[in-house]
Amino acid sequence: MNQLRNIAVAGLLAATVLPAAAVDLSGAGATFPYPIYAKWADAYRKETGVGLNYQSIGSGGGIKQIQNKTVTFGASDMPLKPAELKKWSMVQFPTVIGGDVPVVNLEGIKSNELKLDGDTVAKIFLGEITKWDDAAIKKLNPNAKLPSQAIVVVHRSDGSGTTFIWTDYLSKVSEKWKSDVGANTSVEWPAGIGAKGNEGVSNNVTQTKGSIGYVEYAYAKQNGMTTVAMINQDGKTVVPDAAAFQAAAAYADWEKSEGFYVILTNQPGAASWPIAGATFILIYKQPQDPVAAAEALKFFAWAYAKGDKMAEELDYVPMPKKVVDQIENMWAKEIMDGTGKPLRATMAH
Repeated sequence: MNQLRNIAVAGLLAATVLPAAAVDLSGAGATFPYPIYAKWADAYRKETGVGLNYQSIGSGGGIKQIQNKTVTFGASDMPLKPAELKKWSMVQFPTVIGGDVPVVNLEGIKSNELKLDGDTVAKIFLGEITKWDDAAIKKLNPNAKLPSQAIVVVHRSDGSGTTFIWTDYLSKVSEKWKSDVGANTSVEWPAGIGAKGNEGVSNNVTQTKGSIGYVEYAYAKQNGMTTVAMINQDGKTVVPDAAAFQAAAAYADWEKSEGFYVILTNQPGAASWPIAGATFILIYKQPQDPVAAAEALKFFAWAYAKGDKMAEELDYVPMPKKVVDQIENMWAKEIMDGTGKPLRATMAH
C-alpha cells in the first residue's frame, strides 16, 4: 500500500506545481480500481501535465459525490441500472475487469492451499461456520492442517462496490444469503467486524490471526496476502489471477447490454473465477463543467489506448477493443456541452 500511497501523493504534489492553465481532474469512488487509476494518473500527468485527484472512498461515496456534482466523475463497481442512469441523466462505462478474492490469516497455510466453495463462504459470513476445523471446511481440504481456531470475519464498513460483487456472488450461490442479507454496496452483516476500504480490510486481516476477508485482487497481491482458491460454477477449483478473470469476462455480453449494465459473478466456464466484476465510471450527459468533463474523457481515452499493459501488470483485465469502440461511440452520441453539441467532437486526441 505504501507504494500506492506514494504514487497518489506524488501525483498530488506534482499537481500543485502545474501551470494555472492546466485542468486538474477530480473523481471519487471505488477502491477496487484505485491501484490502476493511481498508476494511470501518474503516467498521464508525466505525459500531459494534467493531474487527477481521485478519492478512493468506496463506490457508495462515489455515487453520492457525482450525484451532488462535487466531482467530474464518480466511480462504482456496482453498475447503476438503466432506469437509475435515466433518472440522473448520466452515462456509465466500464474501465477494467478484476476480481474479489477471499484472503485469510492462518498459520501454516499458503496462498491458494485452502479451497472453499460458495456455500461454505456464505455460511462463514452468515456466522454459521465459526471454527476453521469445521467439518464443511475439512471436507473440502482433507490434507490441510486446519487449526481449531475461531474464524474472525472481516467485511467492509463503507458503501462498497467490492461488497456488491461479493454479496451478489453469495446471493447466487446461497438461498439463505439471498433471502437474509441480499446484494448491495452496503448490507446488514450477520457476523464479523467492519473496516473501511480495501485498504482497511487488508490491514485488519493482516493483523488478525484466524481472520477471513475479501479484497480486490491487486490489494491482496501487492500486500502479499494469503488468497483462497475457489470452486466455481463448473465445479472446478480455480485460483485468482488475470487468466481466471479473463475467463469470466469472456461471458460478458456488452453489446447487448443497456447502459453497459453487466455483472460478472458466478459465470460458467471451467477456468472462470467466480467473483469477478467490472468497475465503472459515471458522468453526466450534460456536465456542469464541460471543460473538465472533456479532459476526463481524454484521460479515459488515453487509458484505453495506452494503459492496458499497466492494467495487466496489476492483474486487471483491460476492456476488449470492440467494447472500447462501443464506449467511445456512446460518448460521441450522449455526452454534450452546454450548447447541446457532442463533447467528444470538441476533444483533440
